[in-house]
Amino acid sequence: MTDSKLLRIIVVNSLVPSEGADAAEIEQADRARMLRINLLEAGYNILAVFPPDADLQGHIAQLRPDVIIVDAQSDAALKEVVSATANAPRPIICFSEDGDRKRMHAALEAGVSTYIAAGLSAEWVKAVLDVAVARFEVDQKLRDELSVTRLKLAERKVIERAKGLLMDRHHCTEDEAYRKLRRLAMDKNLKLSDVAQRMIDVADLLL
Repeated sequence: MTDSKLLRIIVVNSLVPSEGADAAEIEQADRARMLRINLLEAGYNILAVFPPDADLQGHIAQLRPDVIIVDAQSDAALKEVVSATANAPRPIICFSEDGDRKRMHAALEAGVSTYIAAGLSAEWVKAVLDVAVARFEVDQKLRDELSVTRLKLAERKVIERAKGLLMDRHHCTEDEAYRKLRRLAMDKNLKLSDVAQRMIDVADLLL
């Protein structure tokens, strides 16, 4: 597992309360400030801190952080972060004082690795990041394995269809069709599934 202390982190939360902010907004900004202080005191590398209304997709693409911590107060910011990491997944930690289960489930289903419903104290920083990274790595491994399985299944379907074409055209057995297909792949130095797909494409053009 990656050493969490080496992680490059982006934090998305309120920087300072707006002019004329009410008590709730001031409290939120103070909590956000304490999160950043706790991370720094624990020795983490904060690349940058952005308010929820910043160009998060652009900043994430430019800075390429290892972990993103998002304040759950902004659903729009969370959605933008998830969207920005769709093609380059990485751990996303969502922290909040709101323990609403529906909101928590929605965040986890959206792609959040860890949802903290009681803020992030200095004592819990390392444990939270370690768990988030570990869970992300496990989930990513499962996603990769699922992707490989789906690819193999799709390739098998293509090969089976190509064998059927050869059997119909040459009036041969399934084993003979497979050997013909494999020989073509070897002669052209291509994957079996690629040769099969080319054969299917040509057959479709002739229909």
